Amino acid sequence: MKILILGAGQVGSTAATNLAQEEQNEITVVDTDPEVLKELGDRLDIRTVEGFASHPQVLEQAGCADADILVALTNSDETNMVACQVAYTMFHTKTKIARVRDAAYTHASVEKIFAQDALPVDVIISPEQLVTEHIERLIHFPGALQVLEFADGRVRLVGVTAHEGGLLVGQELRALADHMPNTDARVAAIYRNGESLMPDGDTIIKEGDNVFFIAERNDIRLVMSEMRKLETPVRRVMIAGGGNIGYRLAKVLERTNKVKLIERDKERGRKISEKLRKTRVLIGDAADQALLEEENIDNTDVFVSVTNSEEANILSAMVAKRLGVKKAIALINRPSYGEVVESGGVIDVAVSPQQITSGALLSHVRRGDVVKVHTLRRGAAEAMEAIAHGDNKSSRVVGKALEDIRLPKGTTIAAIVRGEQVIMAHHDVVIESDDHVILFLTDRKRIPDVEDLFQVNVKVSRK
Repeated sequence: MKILILGAGQVGSTAATNLAQEEQNEITVVDTDPEVLKELGDRLDIRTVEGFASHPQVLEQAGCADADILVALTNSDETNMVACQVAYTMFHTKTKIARVRDAAYTHASVEKIFAQDALPVDVIISPEQLVTEHIERLIHFPGALQVLEFADGRVRLVGVTAHEGGLLVGQELRALADHMPNTDARVAAIYRNGESLMPDGDTIIKEGDNVFFIAERNDIRLVMSEMRKLETPVRRVMIAGGGNIGYRLAKVLERTNKVKLIERDKERGRKISEKLRKTRVLIGDAADQALLEEENIDNTDVFVSVTNSEEANILSAMVAKRLGVKKAIALINRPSYGEVVESGGVIDVAVSPQQITSGALLSHVRRGDVVKVHTLRRGAAEAMEAIAHGDNKSSRVVGKALEDIRLPKGTTIAAIVRGEQVIMAHHDVVIESDDHVILFLTDRKRIPDVEDLFQVNVKVSRK
């Protein structure tokens, strides 16, 4: 697949890195910064073009006429939208994805603004909104490392760390059914000391294991209680940073929680305080120990640092954690930083905007009818939702029991959604056409093999 990426910033570079790892993709990246392009070109097997992303001659030079997908990820909403317009008008590019950050565009009538006869954008990606929703789910499920949604929210994949005192810790996985006879859930993957384990009924959960399980939305808290002592719901939240993410997060959380927001810039703080109804906006440095103590950080349930500086996010989250906040979440761009601070217990959860955004992009790049993709473990693993089509003659999965499907190594089918029914993946479950199949892959190199499973093989008879 030929993919043209416009913009080599943090989001664009991460997208290029993830997509270039798959052999079937031919990646071209456009940017105005020659040094960034050289670094990408030296590190990845991709083509780079220097120039302005929305200029017709630059798009022509980059091969837009032959591209299957154009992904506009520059820092300018307007540049991204114009690039999609040029790609549609001049090169008839089939799929056009644009990063649109400003809510003024997305809160208006999206169907009218981004229609093919107006601004022809097929998919809108808002990293700020995706990150806001991701953090909101983490806050609503205290104790979770990740909370990912499938099938329009009917099914969730949740990652938790097994703690001493969890009912299932020290027991075999098959005991899960005995503990919860009226609830169906499945453990999709276990990570122990950084290594993935393929779970089966004999697998024993150990303290410190990172366990990813899948269950219906209403059963999540019950299953979490099997892995660790269930934490009380979050009431008090403190947010560091009043940018797009901080403001959006405060706006959605103030409906159900007591929220304080710390912003360094006085004028920005004044503006957002006028827009927020219940949030208390404070002007100051979120890493200021005196300020945090004065605002009773030790009685705060969650501290979320989402400023534009990852160093400031790490520092303020560390200070808040040391002063007694129950859970510290920080927005961190560099995977190496996130791994260090999480594994060392410096903070509780490191949130990567690039990985969250990449997941949203990948669902439009995958072959077969893939409707949802989430990257996990800093891009090392992936969970996807694919729709099965065809019949037992044209499909490698339809009409077959799960135990008869030859899955690539490191791949498990976790659940199936059939209409409104959620079916946990047991060996004798038979996949039907139009089923939404949710899979977990511990090795992303196996993605092409999984995509092949969901390709419909149509044989054309020749006369």
